[in-house]
Amino acid sequence: MTALKQFQRIEATGLWRPSPDEQRREVVVSIGEATLTITDFNDRALTHWSLAALERQNPGVFPAIFNPDGDPDETLELDQSETTMIEAIDRLQRAIDRARPHPGRLRWASVGGVVAAVAAVLLFWLPGALQSHVVNVVPQIKRQDIGNTILQRIERVSGRACASADAQLSLQKLADRTGVRRIVVLPAGVHESLALPGGIVLLNRALVEDNEDPAVAAGYVLAERARAARRDPLDDLLERTGPTAAFRLLTTGELTPEIVDSYSEKILSEPHPAIPDEDLLEVFAQAALPTTPYAYARDITGETVLGLIEADPMSGRPQQQVLPDRDWVRLQNICGG
Repeated sequence: MTALKQFQRIEATGLWRPSPDEQRREVVVSIGEATLTITDFNDRALTHWSLAALERQNPGVFPAIFNPDGDPDETLELDQSETTMIEAIDRLQRAIDRARPHPGRLRWASVGGVVAAVAAVLLFWLPGALQSHVVNVVPQIKRQDIGNTILQRIERVSGRACASADAQLSLQKLADRTGVRRIVVLPAGVHESLALPGGIVLLNRALVEDNEDPAVAAGYVLAERARAARRDPLDDLLERTGPTAAFRLLTTGELTPEIVDSYSEKILSEPHPAIPDEDLLEVFAQAALPTTPYAYARDITGETVLGLIEADPMSGRPQQQVLPDRDWVRLQNICGG
């Protein structure tokens, strides 16, 4: 991103408060291409905020107070002396906004002014083709927005995602190790695991709290990767909510709260489609992770998962640690113990 070049090395100090009942603490704020990273003075990451979803509570007033979109209780205060950082945030937010699709301005494919007419024809005659077209043209940043919106709806049922400051870096390490963009641990709501659009994987807290081996939680993340590879989560959303949702997403770039609520209810209440063993074995082999711990977590007897145990791609091979013990212990306490 061109707008980032002059801000690549900017750091600032500010006051961060994760919730109203906690003390503000002095932190270091650094800026990336799409995220704002908040660390303590030992260079330990406390949280990462998406610049695209960052809000300023008091435009034109100092100290500048920022919060993640939809969570005004978590705040970051930047003094007027940190003008360079405040200007950098403003510049990058404008650049991100220019790069994302805007309602009524179709910039997702080079189809010119005939898109609306083609979309109308597809809606009435070829709904399957319309759905496939939308899945292919929706950009990654919009997928992330959709995934975050679904997550917010699910949190109304499950409770807010577990977000212990000490465990955030460990959670990101697990995401990096398993090849997904973001992992979210929920206190309830999700039976085991669930993939959302935008590379988000949800895990029930029991998968990290009740297993001594991090390979179990990692296995469930990889299983969601395999499931998403077989059926794109966005494609699944449009299939479950009908051609009206696909047409609305194509023409406005948005989904109504009713559509999101309907989809959230369905994916939380209906069983996940099964994944063939060969698909699971392939994704585990690519990640160099064993299938055996995941298999026994699914069936302690091993009877229904024998194929995953006998064909474990890491059997007899040296294995890289999923997470260091310290990181795994921190992650097990992400929901507060």
